[in-house]
Amino acid sequence: MAGCPTPRILVFRTNPYGSRVGRRHENCRFCDRIDLHVEVPLVDFRELSSNTNIGEASAVIRARVAARQIQHERFRHCGHSTNSAMTSRQVRQHCLLDAEATGYLEQAMEEMSFSARAHDRIHKVARTLADLAGSINIRPQDILEAIQYRSLGRKLFS
Repeated sequence: MAGCPTPRILVFRTNPYGSRVGRRHENCRFCDRIDLHVEVPLVDFRELSSNTNIGEASAVIRARVAARQIQHERFRHCGHSTNSAMTSRQVRQHCLLDAEATGYLEQAMEEMSFSARAHDRIHKVARTLADLAGSINIRPQDILEAIQYRSLGRKLFS
């Protein structure tokens, strides 16, 4: 795949007590390039140190593996194997929404002033959520959850 960027995972932590003055404009452009904005609470030391912490259930892991297989099959002739790598044309092909989901996305786009990039990223995340749920179609709740993942960045940097 010459010319394709290497897939990366970017993780960063914001300082909830730091000054936000002057950062809004630059960070909104930066955040627009991030697919998932997730707030992760601190984990209690006793919980981390406990012998009862056994990790994820097998069913959760199997669902993730199944979702990855669905994506691999969907893109077997495309040169990539994940929803995150979809082109705009593939988003229109594989991320069809019903009227209810379209209404939710339209309202979010208008009220939150999401960019065209955010529009496609919301579709990609919703497609992945549907795959994780074993759903052929993107459901309204998938769109709502994907919108939620986009809106956290707005709260952090506004």
